[in-house]
Amino acid sequence: MTHATSGAVEQPMTHATSGALERRDFDVVVVGGGPAGATAAHELAREGLSVCLLDKAGRIKPCGGAVPPQLLADFAVPDSLMVARVDTARMVSPRGERVDIPVGTGYVGMVDRGVFDEWLRERARAAGAERRTGIFQSITREAHGRATVHYVGGRSRSGETEALRATWIAGADGALSSVARDAMPEVANAASHVFAYHEVVKSPTNESEAFGPARADVYYDGRWSPDFYSWVFPHGETTSIGTGSMQQGFKLRDAVARLRAEMGLADVETVRCEGAPIPLRPLSRWDNGRDVILAGDAAGVVAPASGEGIFYAMTGGRRAAEAVIAAERQRDPRLLRMARRRFMREHGQVFWILDIMQRFWYSNDSRRERFVTICKDRDVQVLTFEAYMCKRLVVARPLAHIRIFLKNIGHLAGVLSA
Repeated sequence: MTHATSGAVEQPMTHATSGALERRDFDVVVVGGGPAGATAAHELAREGLSVCLLDKAGRIKPCGGAVPPQLLADFAVPDSLMVARVDTARMVSPRGERVDIPVGTGYVGMVDRGVFDEWLRERARAAGAERRTGIFQSITREAHGRATVHYVGGRSRSGETEALRATWIAGADGALSSVARDAMPEVANAASHVFAYHEVVKSPTNESEAFGPARADVYYDGRWSPDFYSWVFPHGETTSIGTGSMQQGFKLRDAVARLRAEMGLADVETVRCEGAPIPLRPLSRWDNGRDVILAGDAAGVVAPASGEGIFYAMTGGRRAAEAVIAAERQRDPRLLRMARRRFMREHGQVFWILDIMQRFWYSNDSRRERFVTICKDRDVQVLTFEAYMCKRLVVARPLAHIRIFLKNIGHLAGVLSA
């Protein structure tokens, strides 16, 4: 283990062979500088490991940007990074029925991913991680078994490959993770995704049925998403309008254009447009049993049904860092598997329930209509936001759970009408 000093980690530098510009040694190379990778790099550097955080230039992930207050508490994130606070979630059914769900005593925070992610990366750097800009290419191993991460970018002016030696590699490079496909292709190739697209627009100046500066609107309507949902999420000066679908050939951009037109938001100035895949469920394995571990979208930790990912990405990054630290200290790569085990012990039940909910309620407009009707129930509203705020299932209200169960059965059986 190489202990970090203030600023960048000082390591011996040697000239590499095979066309690489240089080769550096680190305890850990973290590929991907989003919430998962930046959190992992921060946690690892704080524990004294030498860390390189490798990230693409100019990357902002398409994201609604919602974070719960629990994230600020768990990860010491300053309140100043919140660009908006949502106090109401509006659910809109295919028939246009609206259900406003008050958040209660808490709130849903909104962040600007460009600013938020950069703050996380800089925090990792301040803890001792060295930042590099580049695009991951591959992993090779030398005769003694130490891994080398090859990447293009950074200081290379002619597309030459640079190389970083590492004992451990953390892949936090998104849903279509190149690290996962290189190190665990059989696991990565089995992953399934929702493809999401959003347009960031200048926020309307006036509140209306189509926009509220403190209200997140969620549309369950097959016209704009046949199997997921669409949204209008306020971010202070800007607003995210987007949709997602698993259906091949469904034109997301056209769906957002129709949504904006129907909501009267077609003429609002568009700032940028972005698209990206969102994993549907956690991968069956997060490590290769040797020296590679995954985190964030690369590990599939986006909550089904809701698409919430930032909190779970940062939690997964922390769990990955803990597993690497344990494996480094005990020189036992089998300990890498503890990251997934611990995460699923904490959040697996929630993911399982949300996955079932998405598979059933999002499958057609008739069921979506019933789903929005269920959201009128006060027990459902209270328990939903209690679970959101605490990031766990709330078990302190057994009678409420029983009532919700019976109502769900009624809707499933068609006894209760939409």
